[in-house]
Amino acid sequence: MRDQEFIRGKVPMTKREVRAVSLERLEIRDGEVLYDIGAGTGSVAIEAALASPGCRVYAFEQKEEACRLIRQNQEKFKVPNVTLIPGCAPESLEGLPAPDKVFIGGSGGKMAEILEYVARQNPAVRIVINIIALETLAEVTRYLEQQGLEAETVCIQVSRARKAGAYHLMEAMNPVYVVTLDQADAGGREEARNNGNTQNRDGLA
Repeated sequence: MRDQEFIRGKVPMTKREVRAVSLERLEIRDGEVLYDIGAGTGSVAIEAALASPGCRVYAFEQKEEACRLIRQNQEKFKVPNVTLIPGCAPESLEGLPAPDKVFIGGSGGKMAEILEYVARQNPAVRIVINIIALETLAEVTRYLEQQGLEAETVCIQVSRARKAGAYHLMEAMNPVYVVTLDQADAGGREEARNNGNTQNRDGLA
């Protein structure tokens, strides 16, 4: 989807090229539950919902202006399978169906807590994180090392042409690190099988 299609305001948005890679890494399927944490304008949640109408998407956002934009984009794109959850993660994640896939576009300084929470909900969860700040990349790397986990990390560097008089110049966007952590590959699938009889998909005993 083109960035121009979304109602954006002044809230940061995951750009089209990065969004495409992130959604491909998530591998969302109908019937699954997706968490979009730090949803911003809702671009990832909405495009995922449109691509897989049978999935359930929960968009988590703590900023009031961003929540307003998400509601406007929900109305514009008519996505009944997207639910906005205002509030700060991981507290705002409580009481909801366990996620199959998690996208983290913003953590509010609670990255480790969020990662630990979603892993407890579903030991086989697939997580995709978008990172711009080097400090956040270092935090995620440190968490993975402490947990003995391996992740796939790619750096996306996109330039777009802009007109300057009679010429077109390439203007660079911020590099974005896309980190993909598949807990199932780290033994989560076996743990999920062992615990499968104690908790159903909705997180109820």
